[in-house]
Amino acid sequence: EADSDWMGRRVVGEINAVCHDCDMCRARQPHHCRQRTVLGIVSRHGAFADYLTLPIENLHVVPDALSDDVAVYVEPVAAALQIQRQLSISVDDRVAVFGDGKLGLLIAQSLCPTGAQVTLVGHHDRKLELVAGRGIQTMRQPPTSGDYDIAIECTGSEAGFSDARACLRPQGRLVLKSTYAGQLSVDASSLVVDEIQLIGSRCGPFDEALHCLQQGLVDPLPLIEARYSLDEAVEAFQHAQRPGTLKVIIDVAGGQ
Repeated sequence: EADSDWMGRRVVGEINAVCHDCDMCRARQPHHCRQRTVLGIVSRHGAFADYLTLPIENLHVVPDALSDDVAVYVEPVAAALQIQRQLSISVDDRVAVFGDGKLGLLIAQSLCPTGAQVTLVGHHDRKLELVAGRGIQTMRQPPTSGDYDIAIECTGSEAGFSDARACLRPQGRLVLKSTYAGQLSVDASSLVVDEIQLIGSRCGPFDEALHCLQQGLVDPLPLIEARYSLDEAVEAFQHAQRPGTLKVIIDVAGGQ
């Protein structure tokens, strides 16, 4: 398509812009590009700048059937689906997801089509109830049985990491979906003895995320907690910083 063909179209954009020339790009691993810039994170203006740019190759057209409210979830749903690109999950697997924040809730939903037995571990009844009707088990206390096949850590806390590690059987797989502030204490000896696989997981496939949302396999709308106009953006950020808050939407078109 010509550049002009994109004018006026609703799009979502992959956040990593890559060089196409480094060893990782040539190895077809562009999300690990050595020279990448990242939207709103590394050397590239984010979506609250007056103007931002992304390469056309990063863009994906949003189908008419998807509302803007759903489309804003494409990037985190893609991150959730990256887990299934990195490891095989089957109906025989017991999977525990730790953390009932936005990402944990999306990951738990995204795993349902695998047929695996999915348990979401969190501390907030109102959040756990958002997925309880989708065939996902919920727990307020971390499991101590030590017989889960896969644990997915989304809390970003040392306690969450320890709980996720503790629930795994020998040769279990521990997926780290959080970035951690500061140092993380790890019983490395137990990882060796039990032959635990540690898997870091970051960005994911936008095309698969769009398909997932179109098919209703993940429903992000119940995660929207509040909506503000652009005039109320400061208040919106203050709301979003409250502990336990889910999604806060700023309606850029509705209130300038």
